[in-house]
Amino acid sequence: MTTSVVEIFSAGDYPTQIHRSAGVLRDGGLVVLPTETVYGVAAMASHPDAIRKLRALRNAGEQPLTIHLADSSAAIDLVGEPTPFAKRLMKKLWPGPVGLTFSVDPSQRARAAGKLELREADVFDASGNITLRCPHHTVAIDVIRAVAAPVVLAVAGTDGGGAREVSKIAPALEGKVDLILDAGPTPFAKPSTLIQVGPDGYKIVREGIYDQRIIERLMRTTVLFVCSGNTCRSPMAEAIARKVIADRLKVPQDEIESSGYSVLSAGASAFPGGRATPEAVDAVRKLGGDLSKHRSKPLMPELINQADLILTMSNAHRQAVLAINPAAASKVSTLDPNSDIEDPIGGDRSLYEELAGTLQGLISTRVSDLVPSR
Repeated sequence: MTTSVVEIFSAGDYPTQIHRSAGVLRDGGLVVLPTETVYGVAAMASHPDAIRKLRALRNAGEQPLTIHLADSSAAIDLVGEPTPFAKRLMKKLWPGPVGLTFSVDPSQRARAAGKLELREADVFDASGNITLRCPHHTVAIDVIRAVAAPVVLAVAGTDGGGAREVSKIAPALEGKVDLILDAGPTPFAKPSTLIQVGPDGYKIVREGIYDQRIIERLMRTTVLFVCSGNTCRSPMAEAIARKVIADRLKVPQDEIESSGYSVLSAGASAFPGGRATPEAVDAVRKLGGDLSKHRSKPLMPELINQADLILTMSNAHRQAVLAINPAAASKVSTLDPNSDIEDPIGGDRSLYEELAGTLQGLISTRVSDLVPSR
């Protein structure tokens, strides 16, 4: 067998290569796919010959293999209906460099094995645990989605960084895998984080790209306000929302993060590092907010992904969010559902004070369902 190496982003016909890769997997072959951390050798989980070849290649013995998903909805077939806390973990941490380990009862393991034509021991350990991963890499997601069946991945090469580039793993894999999709070096050098999921909590089994601090931040309920330059409207809304949330939780404003909430703002056309306008600082100070340390930041995909609720100052800003991430449609809306909130830049202090009062009323209404009062 000769191993084919395809530079996936320069091959000329991306969809064809994705479907070719999926076909190889469905036929029992092995395909090397990129994730955000390492390249992994993929096999179709329900194909016995493919699993045998993968185990032999990785000297994996009978240890369970990690299933990689195209999206979190596929987890239900494997673990059953997740708890509300598990759903939140999946929502906040996937896709991303995190493997989630679930404890699954015997009846659900049997159902999963029967429905998906899996051998239980290939994916569940002796205690009934299964580890699932939803990688944050377009190529891996597209191939797994095209297979439309569970796919397992094992690291291609060593765990010490050697599996980050195809050039370092291809010679050892020649003739042992059918196809290698080369998408360039993986974005991260650290391994993925492994988390054991409990009914209403979690335990970090292995710290990787995400440590405890990052996970705690990602798990917060996050509100993101968006305007244009991030020097007037959205930072005013951010400061006012912090005060409103703190009051509902009955904690100081600097403790809302430790209470599980985060408020952010960004600008669709912002330059980083700009201060809030003096009029905005004064207007929110009168309502108990603080903008003295604010620095503007542009709207980025990471902010959109992190947010549970995105409130924009106008419909144009809402469209700017969706242009970056169309999947955010269910969580983005204008702060005022009836009209755009006009930019006060160039106006006098009374205009800013009027705007601050308007924002306070709108925000109090919008966050009441998100933040239960104590």
